[in-house]
Amino acid sequence: MLTLVLALVLGLLVVFGVAVSVAFRSFYLDEIENRLLRELDDVNEVAVNHYMDVDKRTAAREEFYVLVRQFDAYLQIVFDSPDLGRYSVYDSASGDRWANAEEAELDELVREVKADGHERFSYGLLTKYTGFYTLTVMRPVTDADGRTHGVIFFHYDMTGVNGSIRSTLKTVAMLSGIAILIAIPLVTLLVRGVTHPISHMTDVVRDFTRGDFSRRVKVRGRDELSNLGMSFNAMADELNTLEEARRSFVANVSHELRSPLTSMRGFLEAMTDGTIPPDEYESYIEIVLDENRRMTVMVNDLLDLARIESGQYKISPAPFDITELVRRTVITFEQRIHQKGFTVEVRLPDEPLYADADEARIAQVLHNLVDNAVKYTPEKGRLRVSCIQEKHLLRVRVENSGPGIPQADLPHVFDRFYKAEKAHTPSGTSGTGLGLSIAKLIIDQHGQQLTADSRDGLTWFEFTLKRAKKRGIDE
Repeated sequence: MLTLVLALVLGLLVVFGVAVSVAFRSFYLDEIENRLLRELDDVNEVAVNHYMDVDKRTAAREEFYVLVRQFDAYLQIVFDSPDLGRYSVYDSASGDRWANAEEAELDELVREVKADGHERFSYGLLTKYTGFYTLTVMRPVTDADGRTHGVIFFHYDMTGVNGSIRSTLKTVAMLSGIAILIAIPLVTLLVRGVTHPISHMTDVVRDFTRGDFSRRVKVRGRDELSNLGMSFNAMADELNTLEEARRSFVANVSHELRSPLTSMRGFLEAMTDGTIPPDEYESYIEIVLDENRRMTVMVNDLLDLARIESGQYKISPAPFDITELVRRTVITFEQRIHQKGFTVEVRLPDEPLYADADEARIAQVLHNLVDNAVKYTPEKGRLRVSCIQEKHLLRVRVENSGPGIPQADLPHVFDRFYKAEKAHTPSGTSGTGLGLSIAKLIIDQHGQQLTADSRDGLTWFEFTLKRAKKRGIDE
């Protein structure tokens, strides 16, 4: 990354330096060319109005001399008239420099300029005669009526101009070099400021892959990298929580499975070694079967939980009458309710209420909630199941009287094996502690909410479902 950024910065500086140099050279030469063109306009006016007049020719020559002396240039005018011929002038002080230039052949250029009728520039036209770089500006000699009388050649020494350009280029190169020297440490610090936190994050993530979620990314500032670091730390917290939940889950599953297995093994060994006499086998075999049934229910719940979380259980929403499902669910617990002798109240509207959900999955939710309520409702207590409709939702509530759930424990009621870890669980109750977790996952799959609350001797679970229209003819 450092190499790439440095290469980019250095490349940009070089391109910038070259662009500035080219732009300056082009601008400078344009200024020289425009200035010489303006002078040629004056030369043309003097040539037509003065030099071509015999009486004014001497004055014209003085003006031409002043001009070439001012620019240290070489002026040539090639007239069409044989009487005027070719006129050349340069500063006497520069005679040695321009003397050989008189040998240059200009006839072809004269024809081209006259045919073109416009100004023309030529770089290096006389260089091989003079030994220095020249700029030649050419234009036709034209009068006020537009008639052509010849061609003007104005040869300019570019030595000073090229020297100025080279000096400027050296200055640009020096400044670019200084900029590069300054940029290298700055870019290095900048890149290290980016790569060091990334390297640190890589080390932390590498520890995450080994199962160590204790490390955290050091966050400094409030830039994008800091936000990324905070996201990594938040992820680490979540992963740590998940890891703790996984370990707790494995420990709970092990405990829940080991207890009935140990119990069944103890009874079976006692029957095998004669500790339990044959006439008592029947009662102990029933205990073993009960433990086996509890294990079967637990394993099935664990499989359901795993399938729901992995997405293997796809819900298939369709309209169905939730009131009829509530009635059927309550009826399945009739024997247990009768045994405990508590009051049951089912509050349902006279008209069917249609929910848009997976009926089989919602039946499982209702069964788990009612089973949980029946389990914790004391004798002579009360169980109430109700269903009401709102604008776009249906709200189902299962409420029971009893010891309730402490407020501190309410956020954990949907945790796996919650029942097995809570002291308020009544003795003699059976279950896996997974029913509420399964119910919560199913309702979440439907995009709805399942909530729990407990106060004033009452505990209730409430979930919402999407309301549906009646299916065709009333069913």
